[in-house]
Amino acid sequence: MQDEVNVTKTKKAPNIDTISLSPQISKKFQDEVNHYQKLFDELRYEVSKVVVGQSDILNFMLEAILSNGHCLVEGIPGIAKTLLLRTLSIVTGSEFKRIQFTPDLLPTDIVGVTAYDKKKGFYTVKGPVFANFVLGDEINRAPPKVQSSLLEAMQEKQVTIGHNSYHLPQPFFVMATQNPIEQMGTYPLPEAQIDRFIYKIEMKYPNMEDEQKILERNISLRKFEEFNIMPVMNPKDILELQKDVQKIYLDPKIEKYIVRLVDATRNPKKYNLELGKFIEFGSSPRASIALFIASKSHALLNGKVYVTPNDVKAVALNIFRHRMILTYEGQAEGIKVEEIVKELLSKVPVI
Repeated sequence: MQDEVNVTKTKKAPNIDTISLSPQISKKFQDEVNHYQKLFDELRYEVSKVVVGQSDILNFMLEAILSNGHCLVEGIPGIAKTLLLRTLSIVTGSEFKRIQFTPDLLPTDIVGVTAYDKKKGFYTVKGPVFANFVLGDEINRAPPKVQSSLLEAMQEKQVTIGHNSYHLPQPFFVMATQNPIEQMGTYPLPEAQIDRFIYKIEMKYPNMEDEQKILERNISLRKFEEFNIMPVMNPKDILELQKDVQKIYLDPKIEKYIVRLVDATRNPKKYNLELGKFIEFGSSPRASIALFIASKSHALLNGKVYVTPNDVKAVALNIFRHRMILTYEGQAEGIKVEEIVKELLSKVPVI
């Protein structure tokens, strides 16, 4: 049995509640998506055994993984960035590796090196990038040449060691972190490299209730194994989920809405954006692609087989946060990209 297409329009100001898009999706696929919800609930439960709160951050990371993308996470030390990814790797049955970026790090420390032994001749020693989940801790502390070696692996899903190229394990997800309060001795990521992250997430302090729970589950006082975390899926399941994300229906009207949102960052006057004067450079086509795939991931994560404007709006901030360059005037006046995105979402018409 199939659902019928139902599109409702309004002549008033854009109201996403008045738009309902139900494509012709098979009941079998809807059942699969419903099954995934149980899987996601189990995953969240297992992660919550160790990581207190940060449920939004977990959902953002899941969206990035389902989109076959990568995350740049900004947050002060000690708020469970590393712990979250490590726990997620166990719950998904995936291999986890951590790379601590430092000023003396070399590209070979990440991708690997060709070595020589008298008995076996030349052989390859693979670096820590060969894992399903890779944490690039404080990526802005390493020189640009080292940063680019990881970013190349993110884009190409392969690395070159010596004269040979090697494919990275699938799925392959990188979470790079930045410390926003320490700028001495850092090498800011160029905009062209930051653009390769599908999401930039800001991780905040936990609330008081969650912090009290943290005292009881302090990972510093207990061994990680004591939490008895159980895997609820495996890497093959993630690959299957990534394929199913592509099956999520996205109507051409939503495509036009996505293109208009990105166009508004480049031509703010056309959409009467008051804060648009503070935009030096708008977002690249990667923003359109990211909105397209991430909105599908958000829909699947919430049990839907089609995308609505709500899904696009839900992922917009994480996508635009690092893809708009502000003018010097905007930076001097303390204008936040979040403020511009908020105005953009309120003024760009859905239809």
